[in-house]
Parts: sequence; C-alpha cells; structure tokens
Amino acid sequence: MKVLILAPHPYYQERGTPIAVDLLIRALSERGDEVDLLTFHEGENREYEGLNIHRIEPFPAVRNLLPGLSIKKIYCDIFMFFRFMLLMRKGGYDIVHAVEESSFMALLVCPVTATPFVYDMDSSMTTQIVDKFPMLRPLRRFLGFMESLPMRYAKAVVPMCDALAEEAARYRSDNIVVLKDVSLVESHDGSGEAPDLRSELGLTGKVVMYIGNLESYQGIDLLLESFALVCKQSPDTSLVIIGGADKDIVKYRDLSSSLGVSHRVHLLGPRPISQIGQYMVQADVLASPRIQGLNTPMKVYSYLDSGVAVMATRLSTHTQVMNDEISMLAEPESKSFSEALLKLLDDNDLRARLAAAARVTMQRDHSYPAFRQKVHDLYAGLEPNY
Repeated sequence: MKVLILAPHPYYQERGTPIAVDLLIRALSERGDEVDLLTFHEGENREYEGLNIHRIEPFPAVRNLLPGLSIKKIYCDIFMFFRFMLLMRKGGYDIVHAVEESSFMALLVCPVTATPFVYDMDSSMTTQIVDKFPMLRPLRRFLGFMESLPMRYAKAVVPMCDALAEEAARYRSDNIVVLKDVSLVESHDGSGEAPDLRSELGLTGKVVMYIGNLESYQGIDLLLESFALVCKQSPDTSLVIIGGADKDIVKYRDLSSSLGVSHRVHLLGPRPISQIGQYMVQADVLASPRIQGLNTPMKVYSYLDSGVAVMATRLSTHTQVMNDEISMLAEPESKSFSEALLKLLDDNDLRARLAAAARVTMQRDHSYPAFRQKVHDLYAGLEPNY
C-alpha cells in the first residue's frame, strides 16, 4: 500500500508522539508499504525502506516547538494543511494515517479524493484544551462534538490506550484498534554510556528518578512537594529529574529551593534515549506523578520494563496499564504520594517483587514485536480491493 502519514509535530525527536510515529513507520516499512511522511520542519531525518519525508517550510520560520498545544503549533498546522492538499493533488495514496489534530485535515480533504483515512488518537484534544485553558470549560460539549467527527468518519480509529478507546466507542462500534506504546529499554543500539550518577552527583542514599518532559500535566509540582515530605524522614534520599525545556528546569529549580530541598534535587535536562535503560537502573524508584490526561505516558512502559520499582498516581492515565501487583500507586496529593513513596523506599523486598512482576508483564504484552503485529493486522484489514 501507499500510505501518507500526517504527523503534526517535529520528527524525529526523542519524545512521546514522535517516537510512536517512528515505531509506526518502522512497522509499515517492514510490512513492505511505501510511506510518505508529512511533518514539521524541525527534527532529524530517519531512514527506512520505502520512506519519503516531506517537511513544511513555514515563513517566517518558528523554532523550538514543544509538546502540547501552542500558537507555534497552530501556525505550523496551517502550513501543513496546504502542503497536505498539494500532496493529495498528486494522488496515488491508498490511505492517509492522520495523527492527532491532522485528523481534521484528513476529514476535510480525503472525501474529495475518495481516500480513506485512519485517525491515530494519541490523546483527548478536548481534555488537553480545557486543561490548558480552563476558561474554555463552558465549550467542552462543543469541543467534544468537534473531536467526535474524525472518530465517526475515519476508516479506523487507533487510540493509544484503553481510556481513549472507550471514548471512541461512544461514536462508533467497529474498527477501533488499540495500539499501545512499547518499552524502549532494549530499542537503542548500545552506543554511548550513561554516567554513574552516584559518583557524578555525589549521591549516597536511595534515588528517586523521573524521566520525561516537565509540562504541568506531568505533576512535577506534586513530585517535588511529596519529595520534600519524604526528605523529612529520609534526608539522604535524592531526586534525579531527566528531561525538560530550559524554562521548566529554571522553574523547578526555584520550586526546589523554596521547598528547601534543592541540595537533594538534581535537574539534569535532556539525555539521549539510547541511554535511557542505563539511567533507569541507577534508581531505586522510578516516578510518574502525572495529574492530568487520559493517555498513558510512553515512559511508563520503559519504567515497567526496567527492573526498577515504579511509583505513580492512581489515575486512569496509569491504571489502564498499571495495578497494585506491578507498581506502587497513590492518590495525586502530596501526603498520600509521599507516604507511599516512603513505604516503597523502605522495603527492598517490595521493590524487587513489584519490579519483577512488571517486567514479566511488559515483555509479554508490550514488546515491539507485539506492536508490529498489531500494525500489520490493522493494515491487512485496510487493504483496498481492486
């Protein structure tokens, strides 16, 4: 098949949705499909058999496009829409695979050329908008209706977690294929060695680690407030935070200082994904304090496959993948989270038991071969009958 993938974000970058798109391209390439990718101007090129990358050329150009809704992203979406129409005029595509908001572009353009499209649902756009702009809550019903349109008219809907699948099931009863993320622990080529953090940072006690962006929905405020409570009973514990934009790192350094724990909090900034597994095994606990959203954070799959115990908030963003048998879960408020974190830090056997059970689950259900098979099965069902 000849597939056009619409990816309205930088590609390739080492973060959630771009990584998921990269896995999709890899799986389609291995299936033997010809893939055209239309994406933003930022990012690194990747090479796969049958892949052609088309990038927008916004003028004037914008740089440093970050995750989440922003004026810069909307600006780039405008250029993407017109480039999409030009590609469709050339024709020849069997299907369009539209990620996130590009599903609205596909909804408008694909019927003109009688080209079916897949809606790749990586998040609830309505929830994202209302969480970021609370003043728009009165418009939630209207925004939900608009978001339902690509769900209704796509050839298939591909949510990345069960909660989003339930949302899609409100508007259709067929061709909903959950395509969950996979662990990235074993996906690197082994190049480069992560530094020994205990030696480099002078860490002496237990280590709690967070890896990911530092957007507000990730719950870094909750993590730092909880960690400050932990330090009162376990003063030699350290918190290592990997990832984040410069402005967010400055923000959370200031918060750490105001909480009186700056000497135990280490914000390291981004690190190569090729070293993700090497960093994680240096921790005693991996934390995912997310407080908003329906979709499961991609990092959770790698956390659970790392051999290290995982601590997370007891919200659907986590519980559709995690449970009390493979992780420590706590309510998303600082007292409960800190108490659960202390319990986990103090119990070596509990950490080992949870980590072992989690790894078995991940290797069974969330490996790349399982992901690839789901993509192949999905596209086998979408092949045109000539």
